[in-house]
Amino acid sequence: MLKPSAQATGPCHIVITGGAGFLGVRLARTLLAQGQLSLAGAAPVEIARITLVDRAAPPNDLMADARVSALTGDLNELLEDKSAAAPVVAKDTAIVFHLAAAVSGECEANFDLGMRSNFAATLALLGACRALQTKPILVFASSLAVFGDTPEQPLPSAIEDNTLPTPQSSYGIQKFIGEQLVADYTRKGFVQGRSVRLMTVSVRPGTPNGAASSFLSGMLREPLAGVRATCPVPADTPVALSSPARTIQGLIRAAEASDQAWGPRTALTLPALTTTPGEMAAALERVAGTAATALIDWTPDPAICNIVKTWPARIHAVRASGLGLLPEDSFDDIIREYIRENTYAIKLPVR
Repeated sequence: MLKPSAQATGPCHIVITGGAGFLGVRLARTLLAQGQLSLAGAAPVEIARITLVDRAAPPNDLMADARVSALTGDLNELLEDKSAAAPVVAKDTAIVFHLAAAVSGECEANFDLGMRSNFAATLALLGACRALQTKPILVFASSLAVFGDTPEQPLPSAIEDNTLPTPQSSYGIQKFIGEQLVADYTRKGFVQGRSVRLMTVSVRPGTPNGAASSFLSGMLREPLAGVRATCPVPADTPVALSSPARTIQGLIRAAEASDQAWGPRTALTLPALTTTPGEMAAALERVAGTAATALIDWTPDPAICNIVKTWPARIHAVRASGLGLLPEDSFDDIIREYIRENTYAIKLPVR
């Protein structure tokens, strides 16, 4: 028999897998700054502790906060270590944000890596949450890649809340499996699961990763730093994007929404700004001039094109809008947000 839900108690303990990654770090900083969280519609409670789980160590500013601790290592191995003094999911855990994953390009190149990182780790994490018998909230970072276009089953003109997922990549399939696992563990009363389908996030700071969508940040980030970048898809390829800030807003809203506001157990598709690489380059030129766009090389990569062209680009996110989640008004706004937050990385003059 399940014990009373963990969120019914006082100050809460939050676990973030992938906590040293870009989104994990940003989520942790946002939560620490706001200091409290409403758990599934309940009154706000103090955030007492955040545990960041990742292969890499978190940044120094997070580790300097007394509320933050870190578990460093492979998520599967950490979950398998039953003798660990500090388990991934401790008894007082109220919320788990599960962001850890192998990305799309990696999963397509290495099937076993994707299955271990995206399927096995998710199943093991759900099992650890079930073992608590406190029904913690679990927010699972899924992906727009659960949708895919095929001649036999073409995508609709826009993704609706009830559009059937038809993933066309190993990554998309693994994410859809994760959604179904979260839904069933929620149905059984083991967790309060909330799956959130993230858009491609742009502009990401730092360096390129193995995601097929990495160029959608690189073609802006690198030119602003005075470095050449490549766009591997045609300029008129439609894509669905979200800024880092709107993405974090969606993850937190998933944790805070009441069951009634959240609605069905199926995943929530976040809103997106629909644009094209050509329009993104035009926005970059308006912000940083031709010196920036001259650094973009338009060199097609068939492997990347074949993945990206199956992704939907237009989202009709009615459930998300009902939760107060909306897309950006323009890509110019996204670029300017990146510049404001990453002044150290900007080498070209901006307007």
